[in-house]
Amino acid sequence: MDLNRLIKKASSKPWIMMALVGAFFLIPSLIASRQNPSTIAYSDFKTAVLAGEVESVSVSRTFIHGQMTSRARKGAKSGAFETLRVDDDDLFRDLKKQGVKVTGLPESTFLAEAFAWILPILIVFAILRFASQRMGQRQSGFMTIGRSKARIYMEKEIEVSFNDVAGVEEVKEELVEVIEFLQAPEKFTRIGGHIPKGVLLIGPPGTGKTLLAKAVAGEAGVPFFSISGSEFVELFVGVGASRVRDLFVQAKSKAPCIIFIDELDALGKARGIGPAVHEEREQTLNQLLVEMDGFDSRDGVILIGATNRPEILDPALLRAGRFDRHVVVGRPYKAGRLEILKVHARGVTLGPDADLEVIAAMTVGFVGADLANIINEAALLTVRREKEMVGLPELQEAVERIVGGLEKKNRVLNPMEKDRVAHHEIGHALMAMSIPSFDTIQKISIIPRGIAALGYTLQLPTEDRFLMTRSELENKIAVFLGGRVAEELIYRETSTGARDDLLKATDIARSMVKAYGMSDKLGQISFERDRRPMDLEAPGSSSSGEYGAETAREIDSEVRRILEEQHTRVTETLRVKTDLLRQGARLLLEKETLTGMELQALATDGVLPSRAHSAI
Repeated sequence: MDLNRLIKKASSKPWIMMALVGAFFLIPSLIASRQNPSTIAYSDFKTAVLAGEVESVSVSRTFIHGQMTSRARKGAKSGAFETLRVDDDDLFRDLKKQGVKVTGLPESTFLAEAFAWILPILIVFAILRFASQRMGQRQSGFMTIGRSKARIYMEKEIEVSFNDVAGVEEVKEELVEVIEFLQAPEKFTRIGGHIPKGVLLIGPPGTGKTLLAKAVAGEAGVPFFSISGSEFVELFVGVGASRVRDLFVQAKSKAPCIIFIDELDALGKARGIGPAVHEEREQTLNQLLVEMDGFDSRDGVILIGATNRPEILDPALLRAGRFDRHVVVGRPYKAGRLEILKVHARGVTLGPDADLEVIAAMTVGFVGADLANIINEAALLTVRREKEMVGLPELQEAVERIVGGLEKKNRVLNPMEKDRVAHHEIGHALMAMSIPSFDTIQKISIIPRGIAALGYTLQLPTEDRFLMTRSELENKIAVFLGGRVAEELIYRETSTGARDDLLKATDIARSMVKAYGMSDKLGQISFERDRRPMDLEAPGSSSSGEYGAETAREIDSEVRRILEEQHTRVTETLRVKTDLLRQGARLLLEKETLTGMELQALATDGVLPSRAHSAI
């Protein structure tokens, strides 16, 4: 009997377990009911023997079981009896004298032993296994809670290579050494060199850090362990550390391989910071530090981490000997965005007018995930319009969807609101057109988009920019204030529609004063500490510095001065163009959308070009 197989079968089939339980309780009673012996006193048994009323007996050390003769049954269906054996030297002599058939009775049989011992144990194990499986379905394996949750991709399962990763050529060059080491470690070890134990990928969300790590494993042809930093920490104390140990044990057994920990900041946040110290997380981090010290990169295990918050990581995790190579995966440039668009457009049927270079120029600041979403949204829009190929209008519409949200054509504005929105958007556009070398106006619309946008002005950057001068920042503030000033000139009062513009303009002005030292009054000083790198910084984010109340009042005064100066500048510019402002707003109300080319022609010649020759 294969006990283990029977236990598994019984635990997987509830009806088998129920049958075993029933057999355990019913079989002994059935056996007993078939024999149904009567218990008699030993003295009565001895009397029956001497009277010749006993036909046969079975004698054991403790009991005597026997059968009465037919004459002695006295109408009973069965003449079976049993009695307790006592020490009687004359018993066997009397049995022999009366011609009673005597047999020996063993203390137990194999079947009785099985029912008495093996079957109850089997049933208990089956019940426990069945309960643990049900508990595991609800609690993701309670009995294996200390095991690593890393998903293991064997080398044959990884279909990603560097051909699937675009726009990060410099990062690829940094990771080529890791691939070469995993493929031919003797190339480095023969001269005493060693590859870094850990590689930390730093970059904004969506730049392709996970894809890069998987591509490294695919190029090297080694197993890939993937896990998120948050999967180490659980409610129970010690579970995270146990999972770290188990992860490295598994990785060493499959070396050479790559361990990839995504969102490393969830696990590696600096210890002892904040009002509430998370002991379990810190113990898990301590175990990770120990494991990284304990393994040798010559074993063929490379640890790759990814985070978009490197400033909060524990310094011990970043020191040499642990994550000793830091690779920045930044937002792609125009050429990189074009290559990313080409990669994601491989499976999409593009029309002859689908110029991906135009889309690459429109998407300054977009990351790989955004660009992939553009291609997908354009394909869905093409199907909705019942077209066979994705064209440039669908791609541009996809960009607008991601930037501004879905069009809300069912959101009906009353005539007064619609008129105000039209003047507001034309004010932005005219102010942008009046500034030389400012971003080109692509489209003006008064069709509501997203949650709160009642209209929008889409600008097309002419190139990627990495530095901005003081005058350029002031120009951006002026364009943001253009809509509000247009309302002031036409309606002599403002509305709540300029709220988002004011927030952005104020953020720029405050950064000029606090971070960039662009205030003549406060001088060459920055009041912000521990700012994140520009390619990781979220728009409008800022951090507080250490300064007193008097300095804070001076900062507020300078921010107000910058905004007022630009407000005056915009008012003077748009007052001269009031007629053009009114004319542009009337056309926008009539058509609902205007292209930058149409507005430029209106400003230059006073007439609109044909829509057939417009940009959209």
